[in-house]
Amino acid sequence: MTGPDEPAPDATGPTGMEPAPDATGPTGTEPAPDATGPTGTEPAPDATGPTGTEPASDATGPTGTEPASDATGPTGTEPASDATGPTGVRPGRLGRWRDQAVALGWLVLVWSLLWGDINGANLVGGLLVGGAVLVFFPLPAVSFGGRLRPGALLVFAGRFAAELVSASLHVARIAVQPGYRPRGAIVGVRLRVSTDLNLALTAEAVSLVPGTLILEVDRDAATLYLHVLDTHRPADLDVARERTLTVERRIIRAVGSAAELRLVETGSSEKGTRP
Repeated sequence: MTGPDEPAPDATGPTGMEPAPDATGPTGTEPAPDATGPTGTEPAPDATGPTGTEPASDATGPTGTEPASDATGPTGTEPASDATGPTGVRPGRLGRWRDQAVALGWLVLVWSLLWGDINGANLVGGLLVGGAVLVFFPLPAVSFGGRLRPGALLVFAGRFAAELVSASLHVARIAVQPGYRPRGAIVGVRLRVSTDLNLALTAEAVSLVPGTLILEVDRDAATLYLHVLDTHRPADLDVARERTLTVERRIIRAVGSAAELRLVETGSSEKGTRP
């Protein structure tokens, strides 16, 4: 028998001082052991996803704290080991000095040929003028990926000297022949090797021969536009184109790479003849 001041021993429920031992749920002081979900104090062990405190071990992607081991690309912390850019490895200082030396050598040669005599004074003057040009008017970087072949270089020099003498005699005959009126034409020749070095060397070699003069160089189309003296029929234009392509072939044989050599040797004469 109990009084009003002391509750019955079995009085349990939501109004009692102490809840029943089996009272669990969201209103209880301590949640049930199996209460898991987004509202629980601690998420279930298998609760993974973007809202979990720690992502699952296989959670990878741009939102994960650490990308997967195979996640590579521009957004990854570290690019893949084989990720290379279009610029590649920058040439070293030795390569730049080599290119400058090659450019200086060609400038000295052109300076001497313009004077018409190769002697000590012209060589020293060519060194001074070429050095000043490279210092005060720096040329664009031209990479040299070829290989110097001494035998082919001697062949190029010998044939160039022979053509120089032959063209000089031809122009001299035109100049002294009474009543003869030569006709000129502008010819476009598309080269087969489109590198800047090949364009420059071929243009210089063609211009130094009397009777031909380079008027314009189209770098994008790898085309030389030259004025040819004493042309009377369409066959003369074809001869001028073939002569220019022959000069290009000799230059590539002398200083070109293996790939460029295959290009000019295996390519047909019609390839790149007309722009």
